[in-house]
Amino acid sequence: MNAVDTNVLLYVHDPRDPIKQAKATALVASLTNVALIWQVACEYVAASRKLAPLGFRQEDAWRELSRLETIWTCVNPEWNHLRRAETLLATRSISFWDALLIAVALETGITTIYSEDLVGLGNFPSLRLVNPFAT
Repeated sequence: MNAVDTNVLLYVHDPRDPIKQAKATALVASLTNVALIWQVACEYVAASRKLAPLGFRQEDAWRELSRLETIWTCVNPEWNHLRRAETLLATRSISFWDALLIAVALETGITTIYSEDLVGLGNFPSLRLVNPFAT
């Protein structure tokens, strides 16, 4: 199963970097068997306000989430995700939010997360962290 981080979803609607926008758009359109992690959905709506001056509003983010709901599976938070994140925080030098995202992936069978931010956090069993914008 695949997942994308918030930054990938935002680049789809951010025209300031046409190359990243094109790559993000192509990636999101091509992925199959995708899990939308609840945390990513929340961050996406919250961060969409930064794109309002560029014509992408929170209403547009909500509409996009409704569209994704028809083709992606939503992964909701569970207690075991927090416990796994706690373990990751105790053993690695990563932020809480990154630990939670990785914990959810490890606990739910997500095998690949596409993110500009997570690459470089180390290796995780059965999980690939891929920067789709790397050259």
